[in-house]
Amino acid sequence: MLEADVLNQLRALDTPTVCNALEVVAPDRRGFGYSTTPFFCPRPELEPIVGFARTATIRSMTPPSGGAADPAEAARLRVAYYRHIGEGPSPSITVIEDVDEHPGYGAWWGEVNTNVHQGLGSLGVITNGSIRDIDDSAEGFQLLAGMPGPSHAWVRVDSIGEPVTVHGMAVATGDLIHADRHGAVVIPIEVADQIPQAAADIAAREQVLIGASREPGFSADRIAEILGVSEGH
Repeated sequence: MLEADVLNQLRALDTPTVCNALEVVAPDRRGFGYSTTPFFCPRPELEPIVGFARTATIRSMTPPSGGAADPAEAARLRVAYYRHIGEGPSPSITVIEDVDEHPGYGAWWGEVNTNVHQGLGSLGVITNGSIRDIDDSAEGFQLLAGMPGPSHAWVRVDSIGEPVTVHGMAVATGDLIHADRHGAVVIPIEVADQIPQAAADIAAREQVLIGASREPGFSADRIAEILGVSEGH
C-alpha cells in the first residue's frame, strides 16, 4: 500500500511533527484524527512506530455469557482474532478499545500477548484498557495504554475488525497509524508520501526563528522581522 521508503521516512519523524505536516497537506485534519486524552506509556524511549491498524474491542468486568461462555467457542473467537492480527498489510499496529463501563478492569496485554502480537507482525498497541507484566513484555513492543493493572479478570475479545475510538482517536482497520510517546495520529494514505517534505519545510522555517532566538539581542522586533510583520499592520 505504501513504498518502504515512505514508511522509513515517516519513522524518522516524531508524531507531533507528523501532525504539523498534516496541517499543511490535509488541513481539514487539524482538529481530529489524533489522540486527545491522557494515556500511560511505560516505554517513552522507543522510536516512533508506523503501521496499519488492526482493530478489536474487549471486555473484562463480567464473566462471559451465552455462546461466549463455551470454551470451544471462546477458543475459536480467539483464533479468529489472531488471524485478523496476522493478516493484511504490514507492519501493523493493534488498536484495542475496552468497551466496559470501567475500561482497564482486566488487562488483555502482558507478557504473553505482547510476544504473540509481535510474532504476528504488530509493532505495538494503542488501547484505553490496561497493561501488565510491563518488564516482561516483548522487547521493543510499544505500549500506549489507559493504565497499568495487575489482573486480567475475565478479559476476552468482544468484536474483531470494527471501527474503534481510543484516546479520542477514531480508527478503522487498515488505517495508517503513526505513534510514539506523545500519542498517535491516523495518516490518510493519499497524503502519506507528502508528509516528509512538508515536515522538512516546516523544520526549515522553524530553525530560522529558533536560531535567531539564540543570538545576542534577540527581541520581539526580530520575531516581527522574521514573520514579515510591519508595525501598524
